[in-house]
Amino acid sequence: MRVGVIGGGQLARMMVPAAVELGIDIAVLGEGPDAAARIAVTDIGAATDAEAVLGFAREADVVTFDHEHVPQAVLAALVEAGVAVRPGPGALAHAQDKLVLRRRMAELGVPQPVWAEVADEVELDAFLVTTGGRAVVKTPRGGYDGKGVRVVGSGAEASDWLADGPLLAEELVDFRRELAQQVARRPSGEIVAWPLVETVQGGGVCREVIAPAPRSAGRIADIACDIAMTVAEALDVTGVLAVELFETVDQRILVNELAMRPHNSGHWTIDGSTTSQFEQHLRAVLDLPLGATGCHAPWSVMVNVLGGPADGDLDSRVPALLAEDPTVKLHLYGKTPRPGRKIGHVTVTGDDLDDLVFRARAAAARLDGTT
Repeated sequence: MRVGVIGGGQLARMMVPAAVELGIDIAVLGEGPDAAARIAVTDIGAATDAEAVLGFAREADVVTFDHEHVPQAVLAALVEAGVAVRPGPGALAHAQDKLVLRRRMAELGVPQPVWAEVADEVELDAFLVTTGGRAVVKTPRGGYDGKGVRVVGSGAEASDWLADGPLLAEELVDFRRELAQQVARRPSGEIVAWPLVETVQGGGVCREVIAPAPRSAGRIADIACDIAMTVAEALDVTGVLAVELFETVDQRILVNELAMRPHNSGHWTIDGSTTSQFEQHLRAVLDLPLGATGCHAPWSVMVNVLGGPADGDLDSRVPALLAEDPTVKLHLYGKTPRPGRKIGHVTVTGDDLDDLVFRARAAAARLDGTT
């Protein structure tokens, strides 16, 4: 079996070990020879180039993705050529366009923030009246890691974005924390879920993940899992689906965004779960039986390594980290350090959550140059 992955980032890179263990051939369409997944890059080309994508896909049994930024026209061309695309274009549209997502969640009755599509300053000002004078505006397409998101108090504050087309406006949710629920679904309909996790954001970027989410057993975990499974089945998702959620101060659970691929909130599964999200994604898109999703230890803590040391010398810091804490699992993405860039992550597992958080943060700090 041969899986073709469009996009050569760290998610494609982390699919490679899982593919090797499953005996699957994996090929990657990378943006350039220095892609994070360069070890598996077989073709160079942009995800927006239909000719390059079609040429790459001809040798694959199934095509999947490292990111969602493949135009619908290119996806349609793949389907027309008889390529198995998983997840399919219809499902991916909800991860590509936030307005499409909000409309569909409303149709399904899935809880989400109060929202509106706004085409100009007047419409945005009218929406602000209903939300207490503050709101979040998002560009419908292309935003990630805090990009394309802005808090505003007037329509004029979004005039530059409105010049390019309608925006999604949402209430400024009074949330106590952010959560993420991952599930995996295969074409035959089998679906499994990992434990609900808590994510800690900074500057719009995920910095830490705790699995399972503390103080979530019972009602909160059940609601989150039910939401994710409802979404996966209604949208006909194949592969891994991550549903980013808000837990509000009054303990409501609201859908924030979706990702239809392995996701930063699931990196802990490599070391902390029976089946990693990367192995599971490959199983799912190939319609193989799905793996168990239990945990190896009571707690797993994952911390992203962001930016790297100011001098760019990451390599010299690795031996010291490995010597200081032999239980830390280190994952580097083969990326050149630069401010704000995700260049890797560390994971620790065990029984004492406070100790794990301290150790994971310390390990990441040594690598990103803050200590």
